[in-house]
Amino acid sequence: MLRSSSHALAVTQRLLLAIVVTCSATCSVACGDDPAPASGGSTLLATPGTNREVGGGSGSTFSAAVQQGKATYYDYSSAGQVACSFDITSDTDVTALPDADFAGSAACGACLDVSGPNGKITVRVVDLCPDCEPGHIDLSAQAFAKIADPKLGRVPITYRAVACNITGPMAYRVKEGSSKYWTAIQVRNHRIPVAKVEYSKNGTFTEMPRATYDYFVDTMGVGDQPNGIALRITGADGQVVTDSIPGPQAGKVFTGAAQFK
Repeated sequence: MLRSSSHALAVTQRLLLAIVVTCSATCSVACGDDPAPASGGSTLLATPGTNREVGGGSGSTFSAAVQQGKATYYDYSSAGQVACSFDITSDTDVTALPDADFAGSAACGACLDVSGPNGKITVRVVDLCPDCEPGHIDLSAQAFAKIADPKLGRVPITYRAVACNITGPMAYRVKEGSSKYWTAIQVRNHRIPVAKVEYSKNGTFTEMPRATYDYFVDTMGVGDQPNGIALRITGADGQVVTDSIPGPQAGKVFTGAAQFK
């Protein structure tokens, strides 16, 4: 994950991050280690009592408060991988967040409206910027160019969390190495960030701890699921939806039927 000259000091740290994420995922599959738990405390996703809350769920903590900050940029298109474990795609309207807002992958898939000197853009959170301080977001080079002259390198911005403009249902990726004995599932294509994933086991919903690489992992596995895996997904604003996918099939992506409002 190489950055542009506007943020050259982060090159070594981002490469180390890629190694850590890769090794963590590999060891979890091969060794059966517990996933590193995702930490909470994001100031972006948990700011009660502000302007309004995205999604309308009661007790929501997914805030749309406008925040002041600054933006730099990096070379997302050439990144080998991102901290949210998403595929690198042609959609380059993306950003990396500092540790405090990334919150151990809790912000993955969130959307932000970002306003800069030359315009406004909506970006999706896909990555971690470990050397960014709170309020500093690192946009893809293409996204930065839509709100400011790239020659500036760093510009003041305002930004706020918004529901993503997504159509269709959520999707679910089953991680390589998954089986009924060790199961990791990632939720994709969601309008608001995912706070919790549970699956039905023996008639009871069991929570899957979130790993820092944005998969929900049961290190003991989901067991035999001849009728498919029933899922219960809680959004950052308190919405709860249910969905189902076939039993664990490593490396497969399934399209569900549910979506947040």
